[in-house]
Amino acid sequence: ETTEMSNREEAEIQISELDLLSSMFPYEEEFVVTDQLAVAELKHYAENESAEMPSSKVQFVLNVKPEVTNASMVEFSMACALPFKYPTVVPEITVRSSALSRSQQIHLNSDLKTYLMQNCSGEPCMLSAREWVKDHAAAYIDKECSSSSVTTSNAMQSEDNTFTRLWIYSHHIYNKQKRKNIIDWAKELALSGFCMPGKPGVVCVEGLQSSCEEFWSRVRRLTWKRILIRHREDVSLEGGGHAEIQKQRKFSTLEEKCFDAHGARGNHMDLGQLYHFLEEKGCADIFQMYFGVEGH
Repeated sequence: ETTEMSNREEAEIQISELDLLSSMFPYEEEFVVTDQLAVAELKHYAENESAEMPSSKVQFVLNVKPEVTNASMVEFSMACALPFKYPTVVPEITVRSSALSRSQQIHLNSDLKTYLMQNCSGEPCMLSAREWVKDHAAAYIDKECSSSSVTTSNAMQSEDNTFTRLWIYSHHIYNKQKRKNIIDWAKELALSGFCMPGKPGVVCVEGLQSSCEEFWSRVRRLTWKRILIRHREDVSLEGGGHAEIQKQRKFSTLEEKCFDAHGARGNHMDLGQLYHFLEEKGCADIFQMYFGVEGH
């Protein structure tokens, strides 16, 4: 009978494990915390008797390149979230890679979960999860290739019959190159939406789910003080055709919107104008998710 670990002990273990990960993987392309706020809340909670439980789980991404000769170009990304009771309960991990089909990805993630359930409750296990992915993930790329090509095309179809809209929040967007990347990548991936530079920075992209995910994975690899997906909408496309996609769009192209507030270097955007713009597009409720206040 193990003694129950207290919530604070769990929080402390999570913090020391995050510190360990950042010292082992100092580069953003290997390890990046996607929600700094959650970490700050967790630290506050661990250090203060009177603090409330944090409101959101710590989330981060570990990128792994397996040591396999023929898979040298393949990268696996592990999107991780630590439940409050971790390490008493297992972490939530989703492994993705452009080299995996949908069914290979499902297979890989279910095997990883089994491994975690069997080996990792009660002990911090992010490093062993990462090792497991490093040693085993590449093998899933070749699995099931023998199955008929029919199933593969179905898997591809199901991947692309979802229309996604991502609402991205950044601490600020001033850099011209980043702004150019955002517009060029959206164009290349057939995404519409808008980018509001300044402080804060707001980016909305909409289109096929796989294109939105590709856009996000490129954008978050750039250096940001803070960037995260504030809200995500997924709609399943009945027919999946071009017309159906166009019908779901709320924006016609991807454009940069400057709601210049004070003319003073145009740094701070006029949020009232942003609110009216979103309202016109039928997205007024998003304003509150970003700024936590009713617009008008």
